[in-house]
Amino acid sequence: MAAKRMILIDGNSLIYRAFFALRPLANSSGQSTQAVYGFTNMLLKLIDDESPDYIAVAMDVGKTTFRNSEYEAYKATRQETPEDLRSQMPIIRQFLEYMNITVLEKEDYEADDIIGTVSLLGEQAGLHSLIVTGDRDALQLASDDTHILLTRKGISDMERFTTGTIEEKFGINPKQLIDVKGLMGDVSDNIPGVPGIGEKTALKLIREYDSIDGVLSHLDYIGGKKLQENLQDYAAQALLSKKLATIIRDVPVDVDLEALKIREPDYDAIAALFQKLEFRNLTARIQRRSGNHQSIPKEESIDVETADFSTIINWRESKKAAAIYGYEDSLYLSDGVQILKWQMKESNEAETRLLKEWAEDEEAPKYTWEMKRIFKHLAERKIILKGIVFDAEIAAYLLDPGKNRYLLPELAREFGLDVLSRESPRLVETVYYLAAPMLEKLREYDQIPLLQEMEIPLAGILAGMEMAGIAIDEAQLIQMGQDLDLKIDSLAQEIYLQAGEEFNINSPKQLGEILFEKLKLPVGRKTKTGYSTDVEVLTNLSRKHPIPSLILEYRQLAKLKGTYVDGMLTLIDPKTQRIHTTFNQTVTTTGRISSTEPNLQNIPIRSETGREIRKAFTAGTKGWKILAADYSQIELRVLAHLCGDETLRESFFKDEDIHTRTASEVFGVPLNQVTPELRGKAKAVNFGIIYGISDYGLSVNLKITREEAKSYIENYFAQYPKVQEYMDRTIKEARENGYVATIFKRRRYLPDLHSRNYTIRSFAERTAMNTPIQGSAADIIKMAMVHVQKRMEKEKLKARMLLQVHDELIFEAPPEELDQLSRLVTEEMENAFPMAVPLKVDVGIGPNWYDVKKA
Repeated sequence: MAAKRMILIDGNSLIYRAFFALRPLANSSGQSTQAVYGFTNMLLKLIDDESPDYIAVAMDVGKTTFRNSEYEAYKATRQETPEDLRSQMPIIRQFLEYMNITVLEKEDYEADDIIGTVSLLGEQAGLHSLIVTGDRDALQLASDDTHILLTRKGISDMERFTTGTIEEKFGINPKQLIDVKGLMGDVSDNIPGVPGIGEKTALKLIREYDSIDGVLSHLDYIGGKKLQENLQDYAAQALLSKKLATIIRDVPVDVDLEALKIREPDYDAIAALFQKLEFRNLTARIQRRSGNHQSIPKEESIDVETADFSTIINWRESKKAAAIYGYEDSLYLSDGVQILKWQMKESNEAETRLLKEWAEDEEAPKYTWEMKRIFKHLAERKIILKGIVFDAEIAAYLLDPGKNRYLLPELAREFGLDVLSRESPRLVETVYYLAAPMLEKLREYDQIPLLQEMEIPLAGILAGMEMAGIAIDEAQLIQMGQDLDLKIDSLAQEIYLQAGEEFNINSPKQLGEILFEKLKLPVGRKTKTGYSTDVEVLTNLSRKHPIPSLILEYRQLAKLKGTYVDGMLTLIDPKTQRIHTTFNQTVTTTGRISSTEPNLQNIPIRSETGREIRKAFTAGTKGWKILAADYSQIELRVLAHLCGDETLRESFFKDEDIHTRTASEVFGVPLNQVTPELRGKAKAVNFGIIYGISDYGLSVNLKITREEAKSYIENYFAQYPKVQEYMDRTIKEARENGYVATIFKRRRYLPDLHSRNYTIRSFAERTAMNTPIQGSAADIIKMAMVHVQKRMEKEKLKARMLLQVHDELIFEAPPEELDQLSRLVTEEMENAFPMAVPLKVDVGIGPNWYDVKKA
């Protein structure tokens, strides 16, 4: 019969690690929660993975223990417990109480002493113990019946140690680790050890002489005069350090092992606590444990190969909702009862015809996962997917836009669903059963229109844009590359001339030696590897010598050549002669669409050489043209809409140049006397205000003093007082609600608004001010894309939408459609949302993206 299992958790160690490993979290009332979240998540996973029969958490009681009597400076260098962490400790104790897990503690002793004592009792009672900690000192407790689970990084990455793994890794037995600590000391615990001895030397000595006593009795045999002297002079300190590092295993603590048996938690109390802390994932996990969750039916195995595909006719006729999940070359379909499989390469004509009729029926409701991929999958077989009312990935993004990725099994567990299998046939059922709870949550947040009227139609549009790609003039790119090579070579020769020698310009080390050792330029700052030669350092040095400016230009041209010329040449599809980017719909926290492989939203525009790369982007059909339409100052218009400032709104109604108007207002000069320099400063202020810029940030941008920058900002708010009121109101409401929202109800959660760290809190405040503006602008162009595409289809245009680059849409069209397309695009973009100020769109037409001429 296998031995029963006991888990002993070093509470303080893991709580500290959770606090510092996770980014700051807080609920909407401002209570910091990351330590609670990390610790509870770890504990529940540990119980799931290890299935213990006994469990306890050991905690430290105070700052001083018996070790301080032996050595007053023991742990004296430890910092005070952060207040954000201190406030979470009672919550963790409350959670452990609800879990019916015993907390063990004893005045004058540390948690690892209690763990050492209880693990010994466990060994004597025939239990197999697992000690979970972030403290390497616990490795000395390893035995045949006691293993150590040690955190390596944060609290999720853990390594299991046994006597065998310790001997293999260190070449000594677990108890000898105490002697190693005695020799090398421990900075974190302020254990002195012997000066000059690190882990490598300590391990070597203990492997050879077994213990500190053995080392001290063989000093004459130890090589190195200084090492011998230190061991002799600090022998007493080494023995004291060993004593301090030794875990006591006979703490006078009254422990009844039977009281540590796993007991049924108070699930209702835990769920209520997690809801108060706004731990949605953990709430769902607790509900699953308590049995208060929804199971996906049909636990028996399913043979999808023999399923009757004609069932799809009933789905269509009855308008019954069904889910679609794509995997490789197959699609799985399910109505929650039956699962059908359609293989793109091997399906027969009859099945494909039935699928097409159902897929293109707008009144047959469909649920998807990764809709864009399925849309493209079907489009390859001339099937246009319609009637989608729910996509689980997009819905997950709307509900929690801050995640790095969205995984279907994790999402199912979050919403209280059992995932019976990760195999594709069962995952399609998961998609089906996710629809109800996720749509309910979206309805609660008033986000159903955002999902069904914007994001789902947009996914189909993006799929079409990815498939269409954009034509590239390969010869033009090759010529640009050759021209850039000449410029780069010329710059290199000029740099060598100024330096007085040739060197590797791309080597920061060699460049640093030229700048700071040979030319004696002032050192900006150093890095771990040498002198810093980043953009900021070189920009500051450019006033003192010609080389830094030449280096900056060299780097710029080299990046253009490598990334945007050579890089794009390798990405041209040989069949279509087009580049097919990927548009990411569920990545950014603001709602913006991003572009990858390659990133076509990042084509350089700040330099003329960079802008010329756009000449290679052309219409792919002979005689066709590129049409580009972009919003004029959309974020400032959104700000005027949201804040209600009459002066700001007036500028847009008069179609004034907003930056000139701001310059006039802020700097107190007539409109006709605003110089380009003043307009440039006003532009920096306008956009800086949107991003919550500080006087320091503005001073850096404009290269002025902080006092001047502060006066600019104060003058701006004096002229546009409702902008200041809006910013203050937005931050206040964000603190109260825990999130900010766009005009389309898209949310972004900002727990860092309650951080006690000024830098973190300030960044969250700037994010709160900017997100409703930037996010609303992103939503408007998304809505415009949906409306434009519908109009293009309604009017049966051949023109195609190719790219979305922030506030700009790029199309290709035959010459006979250009006037119609220009009018259509302008109308739909300017009326995408009813604004308090007019939206303005500038349209340009040309043979390529660079040469579009504004109408």
